[in-house]
Parts: sequence; C-alpha cells; structure tokens
Amino acid sequence: MITLKQFRKIDDNLWEIPTSYRSDMRVPARIYASLAMLTSILEEKAIEQLINVTTLPGIVKYALAMPDIHQGYGFPIGGVAATDINNGGVISPGGIGYDINCGVRLLASTFHVNDIKTSITKLVNHMYSVTPSGVGSSGTIILSPYEFDRVLNTGVSWALSKGLASADDRMCMEENGHFKVADAKSVSAMAKERGIDQLGTLGSGNHFLELQKVAEIYDEEIAKSFGLFLGQVTIMIHTGSRGLGHQVCTDYVSLFNNSKVKIPLADRELASVPFNSDEGQNYFQAMAAAANFAWVNRQVITDKVRGVWANIFGGDKEQLRLVYDVAHNIAKIEKYFNKKLVVHRKGATRAFGPGHPELPPKYQAIGQPIFIPGSMGTSSYVLAGTKDAMQHTFGSACHGAGRRMSRIKSKKSTKLSTLLADLKQKNIVVHSDNMRGLLEEAPAAYKNIEDVVGVVAAENIGKKVARLVPIGVIKG
Repeated sequence: MITLKQFRKIDDNLWEIPTSYRSDMRVPARIYASLAMLTSILEEKAIEQLINVTTLPGIVKYALAMPDIHQGYGFPIGGVAATDINNGGVISPGGIGYDINCGVRLLASTFHVNDIKTSITKLVNHMYSVTPSGVGSSGTIILSPYEFDRVLNTGVSWALSKGLASADDRMCMEENGHFKVADAKSVSAMAKERGIDQLGTLGSGNHFLELQKVAEIYDEEIAKSFGLFLGQVTIMIHTGSRGLGHQVCTDYVSLFNNSKVKIPLADRELASVPFNSDEGQNYFQAMAAAANFAWVNRQVITDKVRGVWANIFGGDKEQLRLVYDVAHNIAKIEKYFNKKLVVHRKGATRAFGPGHPELPPKYQAIGQPIFIPGSMGTSSYVLAGTKDAMQHTFGSACHGAGRRMSRIKSKKSTKLSTLLADLKQKNIVVHSDNMRGLLEEAPAAYKNIEDVVGVVAAENIGKKVARLVPIGVIKG
C-alpha cells in the first residue's frame, strides 16, 4: 500500500506519485487534494486505480485525480487522462464510465426567492409529477426506431426541431448539444431498447432535480455575465444517458476484453483498444450517440420544468434561461501541447478558460461556467474555467463533492427520520420515488464540498463565482 512518504509534494494542494513507484508506469500520477484529504484516501483503491491508469498506451503528461476522487470501475471517479491518438493512444470505456454524459445544467429564473416562498412546495410537487424518476423509469415521449436514431445522431438539434429547445439553449451547451461523430449504427439493439422510452427521466442514485437560491456571490462581474444575482431562484438538473449509456459501456467493455488487439493491462477493468482501430472508432461513435441522448434527456426535463414554472407563475416557457450544460463522463478529442489527444473525463467536468473557441460568445472573455453540485442538503457551486486549467489539467475540474462512504454504509449509518428532520430544519422540501433510498445520498456520505471546491479554487483550475443552496430536492 502506498504511503504519504512516497508522494512528491508539488504544493499544498497538489501531490505526485513518480514513475519510480512502479515499473509499469508510463507517466506520473497527480492528485489535487489538501494534506488532510490525501491522508483520508490513502487506503482506498482509488489511488491504486489512478496509478493503473498511468500504464495505458499513449498516455500523455500524467494521470490526474480531482479532489472528489473515489473508487470507480477501472478509472477512479474524479479521474482525467489524455492519450495521444497519433502515438498509439487508446480509448477506454472505464475512463468515461457507465453513465455516459452524466452531466449538470443550470437554469436561472428572474425571480428572487422571496417571490416564490409560498409556492415552493407546490413547485417541487409539480416538477416531481412531470419528471419520472427511479430505477427503470419511463418517460412520456413515444418514439419510432427511426426517430430514436435521429435523437442519437443529432442530439439537441432533434429537440430544437420538435419545439423542445431554443437556439439559445443549444448555444449554451457543451458541443452545442450535438456530438457530431455520433452514429446510431454503432449502438446495439439492446442499448436502444433500454433507452427508447427513457427520454425526460431522472433515474436514481445521485441524480437530482433541485430548486435552489443563490446564497453568495464571490465575483460580481462574472456572476452578472452568467446572469446570476444574490437571492435568485435557480434550478439544477443532474442526470445522464440512463439505461442506454449503461448498455453501451457494457457492450464495449465486453468487446474490448475479447478483442484480437491484446493490450497488457494493470487491471482488466481498464479494457482498452487503440483509438484509431475499428473497435475504438465504433465505441467513440456509440459513446457520442449516448452523449447526444443525455443532452436531449436533460433538455426534455428542462422543457417540462419550464412548463410547470409557466403554469404556476405565468409567462412563457423561455423565462427559465439555460446558463450552461456540461458533461462530466465523456471522452473528447482536444488539442494540448500541440498534440491531438483523447481526453477521458470520468467524474470530472470540462473547465475551458477564457478565449477558448468552443465557448459561446458571451462567455469568451470570462471562461466556461462550471457546476459542482454538493450533496442533498449542502451547497453547490458555480465556478468559471481558467487558463491555468488549460495548462495543467487538460481543461478539467472536479464534478462534485465525491463519495466518502459507500451506499451500503451510508444506509446503515443514517436514520431516515434524522435525515428528514435535518432537511426540514434547513427548510428544504424533498420529494423522492424512494424515501429510504435517500439514505444512500445523505450529506454524511459525501466529502465536504467546501473543502473540495477550496482546492479547485486554490489551484486556480476554477474561479469561484457563486454558492447555491437547495430549497427543494427531487430524487429518484
């Protein structure tokens, strides 16, 4: 087991495991964490997983872990790795995860929290009623196989054609909500069967629909550019590609493990193939299709939430403005150090700095909005991407607080009555398909969000803009 003495301290919040630690390491492993945070995870398998990632063919610079690091499948959650596509670089489904394009979007209202105080419970109940949640939940949109392929191939462009999105919505999404390399032909029939009735559904686990208020502003100028103000009501949506994405990952992990291309692996869960191989390209196309599904899924939920808002408060659907939508389980081709790289982000959000050509014009001067949700009952944060992130983390930041306790342990260590009483004391209205399932997502199961965001801000890979607190929570 690795000890603290085997880390090289770069600064107070950045630590490196050198290649001398293990003979099969191709690059160092770096962890963004305070000393206390690092010490707390030394015995976890996540560190070993990060070291295993450094052995992948074509990996560039280092394997990275964000301060929300915890154990995942193959890669740790909170992991970032980039491989050189022109130098034998591989693509690994374990570096994206089973919930492809699990991501977060933030909607901003024009209302102050005082304007809706008497309507919070009604609003949460109505949002819950139009957003199917829980394991295996089905939506209300019925699609033919042809139309479903259009969703997979064109993403939010399909939603725009159906009146479920606006041009402004599309502009404020990573990839404009349309990952153009997608090809539905690379998605299995079983994956399509699992996803075809799930558009507009939240799912279970840590996915949520949250009514929030802006509790604190750290940077007035950037907050204004993001359209945020103190006391404002916002809505955060966190979900992904549901059963379709899970099946895509399952299909290709199995395919890669049985591939004729044999890549020595430190862990079978790191199943990989060369990015430029036929198998690698097929997975990339299928992953992009699942990502398109996820963007449409969040867009359909947005349309339903807008409808509820308009019915309760009057006005048109467009009054809930999309601030941004960004993935945190995805692989993208990006250029760093004059190389074309496949950047794997698993439980890590894109954090492009000012001037990046992929950002909407209104965010060019300030950097990309970054959303770091806390846990149910704690704060979430809005940050802005920085040029330092582009230099040091492949334009990436953490994606949340990060688990510190397994779901089983959380259920055993928390009483439902205590959790509900705590939420009530904080004036948080909660609605769930499975109230006992809330125990898995209790705040105590997660790391301290302030500590996690503090590391990101201290290292300047994200600039703090605003803090949001929940006033209503919907969970699957």
